[in-house]
Amino acid sequence: MTCKSTPVFYGVGLGPGDPSYLTLRARAVLDAADRLVHFCKRGQRGHARTIVDRILGPDPAREIALVYPVTTEVAVGEAGYDGAIAVFYAESAARLAAEAEAGRTVAILCEGDPFFYGSLMHLWRRLAPRYPFEVIPGITGMSGAWTLANAPITWGDDVLTVLPGTLAEDDLIRRLAGTDAAVVMKLGRHLAKVRRALAAAGLLERAIYVERAAMAGQVILPLQDKLDDDAPYFAMVLVPGEGRRL
Repeated sequence: MTCKSTPVFYGVGLGPGDPSYLTLRARAVLDAADRLVHFCKRGQRGHARTIVDRILGPDPAREIALVYPVTTEVAVGEAGYDGAIAVFYAESAARLAAEAEAGRTVAILCEGDPFFYGSLMHLWRRLAPRYPFEVIPGITGMSGAWTLANAPITWGDDVLTVLPGTLAEDDLIRRLAGTDAAVVMKLGRHLAKVRRALAAAGLLERAIYVERAAMAGQVILPLQDKLDDDAPYFAMVLVPGEGRRL
């Protein structure tokens, strides 16, 4: 349902990394919001905030950092992850609600598009039923990746499947074998498993490894040319489709 009231909260999609990919709407909200909220790992500046740093610079008076209690050191589903993260989102929502009750507008920063694997969604589902909440779409990381890799991802009637690398290896193989084109996200420590799954599905030769697309340190190369299995969170594998060309 679309809310016609003036938004109190904004979920701001920042695109894949280069701030020149921000929309005009996103930039206007960043300039005007009373608070700029970003997620981060303990002891580090959040990636979303570093994107905004390049156009606005640090602004301590407006910043709110939401520090994850755990990140990649504990896997999703393991003891110590789900409960801690649920509490974190509940407490973060309450903290931001207090800002709204004080009459402030709050922009929550999100890499890529907020509604595509975005941490923002966990705050949105807690806050949107209570406050006017506008989500501003952004260019997804995968769109930035395949464009910068010069790799059209779907042709003709190709079916695209987007997979998290966190899936079990058998699930990855089954889903990869049944699609025309694929994007595998959330690589991190799962790259070796993803590589095996691609090989089993007969897609390894077409796979492209993209790391930090549109960011400093961007890497793009055929996956077969990547000789190690080290990958950061902001990495993905692309498998372009081979559908109808005219």
